Amino acid sequence: MTHDREALQGSWNQTRDHLDAARAHLTRLPDIDLSATLEFLEHNELGLAFDCLVDLGDDLDMPLSFWRHLDRAAREMRLYSAALRRPHLTAADFCRRHLAAASEQE
Repeated sequence: MTHDREALQGSWNQTRDHLDAARAHLTRLPDIDLSATLEFLEHNELGLAFDCLVDLGDDLDMPLSFWRHLDRAAREMRLYSAALRRPHLTAADFCRRHLAAASEQE
């Protein structure tokens, strides 16, 4: 039981690191409100923080490294497999699209 809890905590930490790295890209931009993202991170609502970051980055020309961090977070949270069971587009779908587009530009 302790091992499962430690593995879960390790996964959360890795996800948080990727979300923080993506968020760092946005802190350099003017007029970007990250308060909701920070609140979700403070309450360990990593999926909601991911959704916020994708939403913020969706309209911006973010670099490949931003989308790679979000991609790694999505993989850590297993969001891609969950997205396959939904009939509507999810933040994970948008992340994947932006990752592909940014990869083609680099």
